[in-house]
Order: sequence, then structure tokens, then C-alpha cells
Amino acid sequence: MSQPKPEFAHPYEVLAPHTHITIASPAGGEAPLDPASVEAFKEDKVATQFLNSKSALWKNTEKLSSFTGKAKDFDAIFYVGGHGPMFDLANDKTSLELIKEFYESNRIVSAVCHGPAALLHVTLSDGSRLIANTPVTGFSNTEEDQGGLSDAMPFMLETELSKLSGGHFLKADQPWGPKVVVAKEGRLITGQNPASAGPVGEAIYEAIFGDLKDQK
Repeated sequence: MSQPKPEFAHPYEVLAPHTHITIASPAGGEAPLDPASVEAFKEDKVATQFLNSKSALWKNTEKLSSFTGKAKDFDAIFYVGGHGPMFDLANDKTSLELIKEFYESNRIVSAVCHGPAALLHVTLSDGSRLIANTPVTGFSNTEEDQGGLSDAMPFMLETELSKLSGGHFLKADQPWGPKVVVAKEGRLITGQNPASAGPVGEAIYEAIFGDLKDQK
């Protein structure tokens, strides 16, 4: 986790007034804060306010493994962006098992930006891959190239999502534009990039409660 960026702040703003949100990380405790992200989104009022007032959220995370076997206590699991998931959650056995458990318990599985890296290797009880033959999105190769970090990545997220979904990777018409993909009868929600963060939060809300417009 390398937050707070819009991928964390904007969905939190949408969901927090209506839900109880539990924040977890692989190791628990304080999740690292990416100074470059703070600088990049300093003009984002929601993200800046979140940074200044909600630091306890990422400084006191629960350990991911403590939620094994508890999917039915939650409505959804959501993976925020930041490059971290590319290096740990993509192959984290606890995370992979949790996503499987949530999905097979009829809960919502969701992720935004680099968060969908956590979905790549999820295998269900019947042996099928969660994202096989399923529309999905995540941070695009062009966005990674334009951000100048492609050479630092262990793999290119768009390439892997496209391969493992059977060519069903979807993206916005233009780089950095918002794109949200809702699949699996509303139980798999993915967003492409920071601009997709708020819309992903709204899609999660709608999947849990119904039409968000009725609540505004």
C-alpha cells in the first residue's frame, strides 16, 4: 500500500458515511506512505483532506490473515492502488485465499489502479481462475509508460490482466480517463486508474445498497 492517493481517499469518501470500513495490509500495523503520491495529488482536495485527517487509517491497519474465514462478516473486499500490490499481493497466499473466500461467499471483490494485480492468480474451488473469460481493467501499459515506471515493475499489469482474462481487458478511450468495469453479475468491480477511484466507490456502493443517486 502506498497511499493516500485518490484510489484510497475517494472510495473512502463515498463509502464511509454508509458502511463500517476495516483497513488491512499483509503485515498489519503502519502501511508505508508514498511521498511522491502526496506531491502528485496535492491539488486533489479530497486526497489532501484525507491525508491531513485520516492518518490513523493507514498507521493502524489490521493484519490481512486475521480475516481468513470471516468473509461472511463483510459485504465486500477492496484493493486500493499504489504500486505495492504488484510486488506483494499478486502472489500473497493469504490474499488469494481471502479473495476466493469472499467471491465464493457471494461477496463483492473490487480493486482499482494497480490493485487488480491481487486478482491475477486467484483460483476458485472448481479450479477455474477468477478473472478467466471475464471483463476486467487496471492500470494500462500506456499509463505506466507515461509515468516512467515500466522498467521498475515486475510485470505489466495490462499485459497480465489481458492474458489471464482471455483478452477481456478493457480501458478508457484515452490514458488517465476514468473506466470502471462491473462483471460477474456485479460481484467483480475493477477500476483503471486514479480517475476511476470515485466511480469505483460508487459502483461498490450500488452493488451493496442499490442506486447511489437515491441516497444523495
